[in-house]
Amino acid sequence: MPLLRWIRRNLVVLAGLLTLAYLVLPNIVVMVFSFNRPQGRFNYEWRQFSLDAWKDPCGAPDLCTALGLSLQLAAWATLAATALGTMIAFALVRYRFRARGLINSLIFLPMSMPEVVMAASLLTLFLNMGAELGFWTVLIAHIMFCLSFVVVAVKARVMSMDPRLEEAARDLYAGPVQTFLRVTLPIAAPGIAAGALLAFALSFDDFIITNFNSGTTVTFPMYVWGSAQRGTPVQINVIGTAMFAIAVLVVVAGQFLAARRKRTEHLK
Repeated sequence: MPLLRWIRRNLVVLAGLLTLAYLVLPNIVVMVFSFNRPQGRFNYEWRQFSLDAWKDPCGAPDLCTALGLSLQLAAWATLAATALGTMIAFALVRYRFRARGLINSLIFLPMSMPEVVMAASLLTLFLNMGAELGFWTVLIAHIMFCLSFVVVAVKARVMSMDPRLEEAARDLYAGPVQTFLRVTLPIAAPGIAAGALLAFALSFDDFIITNFNSGTTVTFPMYVWGSAQRGTPVQINVIGTAMFAIAVLVVVAGQFLAARRKRTEHLK
């Protein structure tokens, strides 16, 4: 039958589209319900189209405070994890030293360990040190679990770099700093950017580790969880839709710049 032949010929494409639809469906639901005017506290049933929540995204009590705190934590955790992770990745790829294999294995522990185990371990550590739970304990925890993802992303990029390019720069009398800034860093930049974006998303989205080590600090994921117990404001859907739109725009912009760069190199 023609239909069966067409399905067999396009089976991979159809499977990819179905997978993409499965991944995007929750975001579409959040987007649709950001325009809802619920009756009562819970925003689980469609009632009436409204732009009220979009006109006042901070209308829910303390929502923007929690959002600002999550953005601040994610920004600092991304900066610290990206800087440390980049240096660790270069050290693991470019240098030979004792315990290098062990460190390579340990890097994957935060990625493979269940979050609840890591959260409880960090809480035990902070309590034994007498640290006051709050912003700084959450920030330290976020840097720790984001670090592994940055190292893996940057390490993959550094391993694919051609060392002859740096040797050529040194042959042309470029100093170590100039070689790093003009040759090494631009080549490694895509891996560093990927690690930074991944660290930001993981830090902003984290709930389990934050919940264990936050004390009285309330981040956006914790605010969403607490609101779900007593009534979810529509503004949460507005913030979620805005974050999804920003993420899509970043990905599209990255693809556009990459395609433009390839086209420019081809013309040269």
